[in-house]
Parts: sequence; C-alpha cells; structure tokens
Amino acid sequence: MGSAAAGAAGRCLSAGHICSASRAAGRLYRAVMAISFNDPTLRLLDGRNYAVLATINPDGSPHTSAMWIGRDGEDVLFSTLEGRVKHRNMLRDPRVSMTVLDSEDPEISVDLRGRVTMTPDPDRLLHIQLSYKYDGTDPGEDAPGRHRVIVRMAVDKAAGHAA
Repeated sequence: MGSAAAGAAGRCLSAGHICSASRAAGRLYRAVMAISFNDPTLRLLDGRNYAVLATINPDGSPHTSAMWIGRDGEDVLFSTLEGRVKHRNMLRDPRVSMTVLDSEDPEISVDLRGRVTMTPDPDRLLHIQLSYKYDGTDPGEDAPGRHRVIVRMAVDKAAGHAA
C-alpha cells in the first residue's frame, strides 16, 4: 500500500472508528434498529481487542472465528473473503453473535447480537485499516481471484461485564 493510502488508513482509525471511506462500495439499509454503546463497550470496540464471531452452519451448529473488528458509529465492522464458511453462513442467515474480549483482562468482555449486511470491498480498504489497527503493517495482497467484503453488524443486544 502506498504511503498516501497508509496515511489515510491511520487517520481513519485515529478517531477510534473506521472512516466512511470503508463504505465506498455503497451502504445497504439496516435490517434492525441499532443500540447505543456505553463507554466501556466503546473502549473494547475501539481498542486492539479480538472478537469471536459466531455464525450458524446449515445444520444449525455454531461456527466461530476470531476476528479483527472496527466500528462505524454504532455498527461493528469486519472483513472477510467471499466463499469462507462464515461468509456462506451469513449469506444464508444474517443473524450473528460476537464476543469482544479485553486483551489486558479477558474477564472484561461484551457479547453482542445482531444482523449483518455485506458489501464488496474491491480495494480491501477495511482489511488494510484493520491490519494497521491491529498489527501496524500492510496485510499484503490476498490470493489471486479472492474477493473481500465489508461485513456491517447492526447490534440489537449487548450484554457482559462491559455492557
């Protein structure tokens, strides 16, 4: 990634949330009314804390994935590749659950439930922003022929020690 793009990614995250540039591919409507986050939840979402995403497999069993996350207002954002299990599960059933654990004290956490929408991210803007947030580096290129999407989670319930 060029220095201009790296600088833009850093500026987008400096305010503690992902900037609107990550929505360049277009914004879909919200399926549910989002809730407002309290300060402890915002600190977890904006920090370098990992999240565990749970989606529903076709047989009804859970599928979990550790994720990098960002935030755009009251929405939680993450990136994935088309065709992965979580992507296929969310296409079929947009209901998800996510736990965000405090990296300093894992007993502090927040559990979020909601629904997702997905938009193409052909320039991988969100993936690059999250890589700089979590690792401080460019993530490198995806494998040829792979396509990234931005997943936007509208949260309708929050619980846990930070909620």
